[in-house]
Amino acid sequence: MTYFVHSLSDVQSAAIGAGSKIWQFVVVLPAATIGHDCNICSHCLIENDVIVGDRVTIKSGVQLWDGLRVGNDVFIGPNVTFTNDKQPRSRNPDFTPLRTWVDAGASIGGGATILPGLRIGAGATVGAGAVVTKDVIPGSTVVGNPARAIHHAGSEASK
Repeated sequence: MTYFVHSLSDVQSAAIGAGSKIWQFVVVLPAATIGHDCNICSHCLIENDVIVGDRVTIKSGVQLWDGLRVGNDVFIGPNVTFTNDKQPRSRNPDFTPLRTWVDAGASIGGGATILPGLRIGAGATVGAGAVVTKDVIPGSTVVGNPARAIHHAGSEASK
């Protein structure tokens, strides 16, 4: 094993890249994939149909639900909430998780909520506490509820 798993975690997946660190009270289900040099902080859950790229930081209290795809060099702040169902119902036999993407180099601030089926573009920033209800343009910064752009890459305001 070329990665670190804290003795108080429950890591069932063997698809974990070299140099990754998984801290205490983390649960990783068997079909999850975690890239190289990742840091998964305490009290996280990673479901089966999740792919995490290389050099990703996931701070404490984050759950990565089925259908999530996380690119390389992504930062996910503490207590970020991802969802994968637009109309959740208990014991719904027809439930199919929606796919959500966080593209390479994106950063998501603590306490943000990301609704299902969206894409956070490459290099985008989601401010702390934002509620993301639509795709985030690559390189932009969004804040608020609902999240709105305050910066667009290449705009006059950013020069």
